[in-house]
Amino acid sequence: MFGGLFGRDVAIDLGTANTLVFVKGQGIVLSEPSVVAIDTKTEKVLAVGAAAKRMLGRTPGNIVAMRPLKDGVIADFEVTEKMLSYFIRKVQPNRPLLPSLIGPRVVVCVPSGVTGVELRAVKEATESAGARQAFTIEEPMAAAIGAGLPVNEAQGSMIIDIGGGTSEVAVISLGGIVTKSSIRIAGDEIDDAIATYIQREYKLAIGTQTAEQLKIELGSAFPLPEEESAEIRGRDLVTGLPKTVVITSEEIREAVSVQVDAIVAAVKDTLDRTPPELASDIMDRGMVLAGGGALLRLLDERLRRETGIPVHVADDPLMCVAIGSGRSLEEMEYYQSALSSN
Repeated sequence: MFGGLFGRDVAIDLGTANTLVFVKGQGIVLSEPSVVAIDTKTEKVLAVGAAAKRMLGRTPGNIVAMRPLKDGVIADFEVTEKMLSYFIRKVQPNRPLLPSLIGPRVVVCVPSGVTGVELRAVKEATESAGARQAFTIEEPMAAAIGAGLPVNEAQGSMIIDIGGGTSEVAVISLGGIVTKSSIRIAGDEIDDAIATYIQREYKLAIGTQTAEQLKIELGSAFPLPEEESAEIRGRDLVTGLPKTVVITSEEIREAVSVQVDAIVAAVKDTLDRTPPELASDIMDRGMVLAGGGALLRLLDERLRRETGIPVHVADDPLMCVAIGSGRSLEEMEYYQSALSSN
């Protein structure tokens, strides 16, 4: 009776930096920054996603462009709810505000280190945004499904998912996570480390977007065959005037070394706690890198050297979590053990 009324089920990779939305039967239909611009006088949402990100650092006093998630969890409940509502409505174009009775079922990814309070906040925000029923799936499980790992089989699969706010390492077998490490050091921390290094070494202030660009262009976890350099422009902290300096890839590697070391340590710690039979599977089949952080050059080589285990980068590391959560939505019976609705 209600079949035609229900909204299309969606899976949301609710990331600190970007949000991706998967619609059942359509695949990934939306990928936008997790940023909301709000007028503080009226509390009205002015822009969400890419339009809001363009406003970061460029708004007048009464307009605040903010990220409502920090370290992969909700930092501002009301703004997250508004952002979710915007994304859910955007992918259900023919339906105005959906009442929860006929809204879509929604699967949302959460970090594996999330607390019970944080989990409830995600579910409440999703239901308030118009979901008929909210499920959560742990990010490393979603990433493993998206990377095509045999998560339901009796063999060890190891996934390293480095996002914007958290780095998740997990060993999965028989549909469940056997051992895991979740650290709140990932892409955003790496960007901050680059900005801090440049401020300290060159007395130059740069924005987070410039730091991110440097990470993409010059960043690496292991010495490059040929080191590179780039010009950057920022504000001289001594004179207050614009200034240009040349930065090398060696400097960027030094700037991010603490964060990269922490990710490597989390991988080693997870391996240390892995049962011998599953560790043997991982030795044979290797571990898989997913998330935006997987694109940091030679991180796979660094992990291979440090652990002695083969390391593979997922085919589409940025989309892995969204694809995996979408697959869990399309095949709910098969991936039932990975989903939580409590």
